[in-house]
Amino acid sequence: MNGHANIPVLNSLYPDRQLRARCTNEQITISLNDQPQLELFVQPAFTQKLLGSINHLIGDDDWQARCVLAACEAAFTHTPNLDELRLVTTTPHAAINPLLATGLLHQIAPDTLICSAHSLWQQSLPWLHKGYATAFPQHHVKTGSSQHPLRPTAPNGVLYSRFIPWLGQTLTLEQADPDHDLPAFHRWMNSPRVAQFWEEEGSLEQHRAYLQKQQDDPHTLPLIGRFDGQAFGYFEVYWAKEDRIAPFYDADDYDRGLHLLVGEEGFRGKAFYTAWFSSICHYLFLDDPRTQRIVCEPRYDNHRQIANFDRSGFAKVKHFDFPHKRALLVMLSRERFFFDRLYNPLDIVQPSHEGTIV
Repeated sequence: MNGHANIPVLNSLYPDRQLRARCTNEQITISLNDQPQLELFVQPAFTQKLLGSINHLIGDDDWQARCVLAACEAAFTHTPNLDELRLVTTTPHAAINPLLATGLLHQIAPDTLICSAHSLWQQSLPWLHKGYATAFPQHHVKTGSSQHPLRPTAPNGVLYSRFIPWLGQTLTLEQADPDHDLPAFHRWMNSPRVAQFWEEEGSLEQHRAYLQKQQDDPHTLPLIGRFDGQAFGYFEVYWAKEDRIAPFYDADDYDRGLHLLVGEEGFRGKAFYTAWFSSICHYLFLDDPRTQRIVCEPRYDNHRQIANFDRSGFAKVKHFDFPHKRALLVMLSRERFFFDRLYNPLDIVQPSHEGTIV
């Protein structure tokens, strides 16, 4: 493991950082309000693998399961290149069974369990505020000429939170509020840097109406990103099947798309970009486990944004023409995101070589 750290875990359940993991090269200790709840002794097993032994664990079965989940999150957050955590434990099956049922743990012997990186990062509980992600019942409806699944009503408030270890800050994504978030959104949209590509300059009332329209549209979800509570950017998430992009590729029922902007200059740069962009992709893949692809359509001449998509694992698919712009279709698969760990800092992520530009 990478030295010593004291990091908040299960941010979706403990937004005030009261559940924490103290990580050293030999031990992970999970504490609630500074009171130890679990001690996990760790040692290297093989390259990019850790062997852990649960030494101390208190509470009822549900609490023990939550602490084991927190310890797994801490191990993979603290050691980004970790492939596997192998746990040796005599913890009662009643505490472990929920973690086996969700796929977090895989049992290979009566006293030995394995947690892999791709299993941990596909768990929704540590990051989604709605808890475990469940598939919304599928019922097809028609919007215009598009037949697509009925979409769930988007909840208000914080939807996703994640502690970013290389920044020491917590990132949150929450649904935009047309009243509370309007001043920042208005300022961002009228800044020359944003207006160059969004082309949505306007008055306060125009921007209020814009946000309200996005909020009222069942196929879009307007989000505000914050670092430690400070708003820095706007993200417009959409279901691709009923979006304007659908005629230009073979859209799946659960493909998601994304428009984005960073409005605050102090939050630009690679460290911040890696944090918020990887996190919003993470959110989209967690929100509905049937989502297999994320698509974006940057303007063809937005070279900086296209380079960032490339470095973040998106494949370049093709150029195409909207009525208002020539665009480049880029696409990220669920498999590439989780198995290539694209939630990690960019300096340990390799650019995508998938796809071709046509």
